Amino acid sequence: MAELCRRHRLWGMQFDIENVHIDDRDRLTSWYADAARALHGAGCTISIAVVHRPDELAGPLGYHRFLFDSWRAAYDLPALARIGDFVSLMSYSQHTRRTPPGPQAGLSWLTAVVDYALASVPPEKLSMGIPTQGLHFFTREDNALPERARSWAETVTWRWGSGLAERNGATLVWDPVEAVSVAHYSVGGTWEWLFLEDVRSFQAKLDFLRSRKLRGFSAWVLGQEDERIWETLR
Repeated sequence: MAELCRRHRLWGMQFDIENVHIDDRDRLTSWYADAARALHGAGCTISIAVVHRPDELAGPLGYHRFLFDSWRAAYDLPALARIGDFVSLMSYSQHTRRTPPGPQAGLSWLTAVVDYALASVPPEKLSMGIPTQGLHFFTREDNALPERARSWAETVTWRWGSGLAERNGATLVWDPVEAVSVAHYSVGGTWEWLFLEDVRSFQAKLDFLRSRKLRGFSAWVLGQEDERIWETLR
């Protein structure tokens, strides 16, 4: 990697190492420190993406304990912040296909996640993750199960998600507390839910990161966004 930096005159590299068990916490930190020495020696910046975590506790459910042991707790935030040039906080995926319906990054949850990180990472070294894709919760056919179906979720672009709402006669409603546009509609008598990230939710997240004086934001993922966000950024 250091040779790539020298050869191509790269500005920097970001490490996105996920699904690390808590038992490998010190190994991850040591390995990242070795990489930082090599990349800094090649004139390259180094940063790391870390999984969201709202507090010190594992959480009340088995699902939260799974996240804690296998995703969240392996990141030694104070050490990683000292070693690298900045940290990208993956402050999204609050809800997924494994959870009940909910937003990618509700503002109250996002606030807890960012404030927890700020206890260890200086604001000028923290880049806040902003999701650009929405979530569509629905019933998925699954013939491997006795019930022949399961609750499921998929990520959707702004264009596809808003189109789903329109085609099903649903109205997107702004949630001012969680800063997300929400809709639900019936398909064969079963509700489907949409939680869409749009220009309004993007602006709310920008306002929040400015209030915390953060380094900036890291977006996941380009190409799925409400294109109006570019006017906001401009």
